[in-house]
Amino acid sequence: MTLKSDLCKNDIAWNLLFGKYHIIDQVDRYGFFEISATQINEFREARLMTKFDHRASLPDLFSKNDLAILPVTRGTYVISRIEAYKVFEQSTDEVESANIPDYIQSIDYENITSEAMAINCAYVSEILADFLEDEALLPTVSGRMSSASFSFIIWNKQMKSDFSINVVNSQVEIDGGYEGIRRIALIEAKNYFSDDFLIRQLYYPYRLWTGKVQKQVIPIFLVYSNGVFSLYEYQFSDPERYNSLTLVKQKNYSIEAADISLEEIVRLLNGVQVAQEPEVSFPQANDFKRIINLCELLLQSDMIMDEITQNYAFDRRQTNYYTDAGRYLGLISKNRFNGEITFSLTDEGRRIIRLPYKSRQLKFVEKILEHRAFNETLKLYLKYAQAPPRQEVIQVMHASDLYQVEADSTFGRRASTIISWINWILHLQK
Repeated sequence: MTLKSDLCKNDIAWNLLFGKYHIIDQVDRYGFFEISATQINEFREARLMTKFDHRASLPDLFSKNDLAILPVTRGTYVISRIEAYKVFEQSTDEVESANIPDYIQSIDYENITSEAMAINCAYVSEILADFLEDEALLPTVSGRMSSASFSFIIWNKQMKSDFSINVVNSQVEIDGGYEGIRRIALIEAKNYFSDDFLIRQLYYPYRLWTGKVQKQVIPIFLVYSNGVFSLYEYQFSDPERYNSLTLVKQKNYSIEAADISLEEIVRLLNGVQVAQEPEVSFPQANDFKRIINLCELLLQSDMIMDEITQNYAFDRRQTNYYTDAGRYLGLISKNRFNGEITFSLTDEGRRIIRLPYKSRQLKFVEKILEHRAFNETLKLYLKYAQAPPRQEVIQVMHASDLYQVEADSTFGRRASTIISWINWILHLQK
């Protein structure tokens, strides 16, 4: 376990670089600043200082000054006020079933811990074939390679106009490439959810391979979490324009049984024992899927706060919200180790996250409904056959003896979390 995270080290090193090279002044004057790996290496290894897959993982000076960084050669980067990231579109709640052939023994689909395993599983289960509508897919390209040379236009927020960038033999990494009769799919995979992603992860491989083959090149983003493969197919409407990325379609798949009925949810609601409220901040973390995903990451190893912030595409405030939500449910514990606050799964959290898909979802439902405010709100949903008025949810909260929730404005914000979690529960049913 590191005692000072890469996030802190990056902030310190970039502060020194910004001071030495007057980077903000240069960007203000010329619209960009080009920096070499040699210059970055003066303070910290460049490969650790330039990989920011999400806007939230950018160093403080970048965030505060609306800056982003892109590689232009194997050892040179451009810093500018460019629109480098894209927000993920809302995914569908529908999950389709898939199956792994009986003879496959080398893939444990109940224990997928890496992006490579997720891609292999999606391939052998024919998830990729179904999503890409191509039964003749074969794995062809993957790994690190040179980008070759190309130019592109990207939106510059400072100039309020397009900005031209020339790329010459920058490094490209492809998690998985699959070729069919008519198309080649290039996949970027993650085993965690995020609000956005770095377009470069799709764009540089796309430009490289559109210059090499005659077939259509399809950029694909795959997110694997909680037993579900979420696939996003994109297209660049203008191949020379970095920000022309648009979503073509999105689908979700699960290899495990995913059929949960309303009757099963109601049975849990009627049978659960309501617990005393814990002395933990009432949740302010609306996306329950990300709480589950955080538990998956903690199953692999304990983390300090900044490691969660960096590795999980959170800002520091979100890290507090989501770790507190996990603690509220008894899934995550907060400890202190050598002066650092660390987070780990509780014994119950480990047991739940290792359950098969359906059993895991129902156990999460049970953990939510052990808390009176959520329990009573679900009953209101069922009574009205729709979401109840927010004011009635707030009345339920007032009657639930919540820990450190007193101001009316606080009740209003927390009510949105209750509504979001109940919606997650109800969207589980088929």
